[in-house]
Amino acid sequence: MAYDGKVLARARDRYETEKERRRADFRRQRAEIYARVPRLVQIDAQLRGTVSRTIAAALRSGQDPAARVAALKEENLALQKERAAQLEQAGYPPDALTEQPACPACGDTGYGPDGAMCTCLRAYYVEEQNRELSKLLNIGAQSFETFSLDYYPREYREDCHKVPYEHMEKVARICRQYAAGFGRPGAVRNLFLTGDPGLGKTFLSACIAREVSKSGFSVVYDTATHVFSQFETNKFRRFGEEEQEEAAADVRRYLECDLLIVDDLGTELVTPFVQDALYQLINGRIVAEKRTIINSNLDEKGIRQRYSPQIASRLGGEYYTLVFVGDDIRKIRQRRI
Repeated sequence: MAYDGKVLARARDRYETEKERRRADFRRQRAEIYARVPRLVQIDAQLRGTVSRTIAAALRSGQDPAARVAALKEENLALQKERAAQLEQAGYPPDALTEQPACPACGDTGYGPDGAMCTCLRAYYVEEQNRELSKLLNIGAQSFETFSLDYYPREYREDCHKVPYEHMEKVARICRQYAAGFGRPGAVRNLFLTGDPGLGKTFLSACIAREVSKSGFSVVYDTATHVFSQFETNKFRRFGEEEQEEAAADVRRYLECDLLIVDDLGTELVTPFVQDALYQLINGRIVAEKRTIINSNLDEKGIRQRYSPQIASRLGGEYYTLVFVGDDIRKIRQRRI
């Protein structure tokens, strides 16, 4: 599973900030308790210092410290009992002076013993990734549960030779299955969503992005125009250092993320560079076994006319095509206002 470095950095910053906030809260609570029950200050000082002093004294005298340590344990148990009693009497829980990690699984490090990201840090990652996606996709409102088939005609249409309602019901089901099975062996890897504007391609892409992101996978969404612009900036370095660094980071994200969603393919100006960049993107992700969704108003014929045979071949052979049919939903909504 790949993680977007830019998103992960923000997630870790938030994670560490929250951890420091909890530490500050604990320190304030401890100071409050010490102020109310001064005896606890003495008890904690004794608990911290007795072990090292006893062992050091035994070693200096050349004696086996085992007996002294055993006696120390008894003394410490007595101090702990008194500590718990003092806390209870003051109305605090017994562990009020013991700082506990918010996540016992990783001890608030964010990573397990095997080096894998812990679920606690992954939750921050998912939140940050959703913020990134929400800059272009309304994933807060767009979900499979809110996708409505009511906009699609229920009668047979000659223009598409289908009943749009029934056909789009199948399309939505395939998109849902794609999201649910993302990353599993044998599952569909790539989708090509094609159809006229306003038929729900971006909406269902957002639904997929939402579910895949929720599962902890890295998801990047961008328009074709901006994708190729970043490829161009990264290669020709025509802008300032900051813009170049951002473009280089974006290109890495396009190539390495678990799921890349490219919207509006076919709206960009096609040049030899764009042809080369698109082939590099598509073929590179196929070779790396990365999943990709491409949305376009172009059908298969339009793809063959606009792009090189190599690109058309890979889109036709490596992508599962979903054809969107019906009437422009945006116009329908406007009429209903």
